[in-house]
Amino acid sequence: MLYSLLDGRARTSTELALIGDVSPSTASAHLGRLKECGLVRAVAQGKHRYYRLTDAHVAAALEALSVVAGGHAAFKPNTPTYLREARTCYDHMAGASAVASHDRMHALGWLSVAGDAYDLTTQGIESLRALGVDVEALRQSRRRFAYACVDWSERRPHIGGALGAELLSLALKRRWVIKHREGRCLTVTPLGRRALRL
Repeated sequence: MLYSLLDGRARTSTELALIGDVSPSTASAHLGRLKECGLVRAVAQGKHRYYRLTDAHVAAALEALSVVAGGHAAFKPNTPTYLREARTCYDHMAGASAVASHDRMHALGWLSVAGDAYDLTTQGIESLRALGVDVEALRQSRRRFAYACVDWSERRPHIGGALGAELLSLALKRRWVIKHREGRCLTVTPLGRRALRL
């Protein structure tokens, strides 16, 4: 179960039970113990509880052990292709494109992270202002500013909260993505691929 979390994706206890070839109750008991030992952490989101490795130190230890023990299971998403690339998650963008955008903002140094809460760095504020985002107005809204929302198809975070909603609004306004008439599906346009560098 631990090796399956090495790819950085979060998984539910049910998925980890299947991977470990154990019953759901056995997996829950093991996950409880692993959490107590500080090897995994749980993120509750909606009706699901996702598990991921606590930090890079746990991953490094597992990778070292894998040299002796052998490989680990790779993540295989079963999400329909038309939903996997881009869709809405409540009022913000989700899917592989949203995860890639999250990763890019992080790599550019625009995000600062404290647990599952995000804030913008000075560079992030300036860059988003240049795109027309009113960061101060987002901070004054009554909702959470920004957080890591676990993507159910990618099992990695995209950006939720007021910032995530504003980023989706910006992408729609600039026609980086087009919303389908029905459902949650979004199409990333060629312009969007260039802007988001996907």
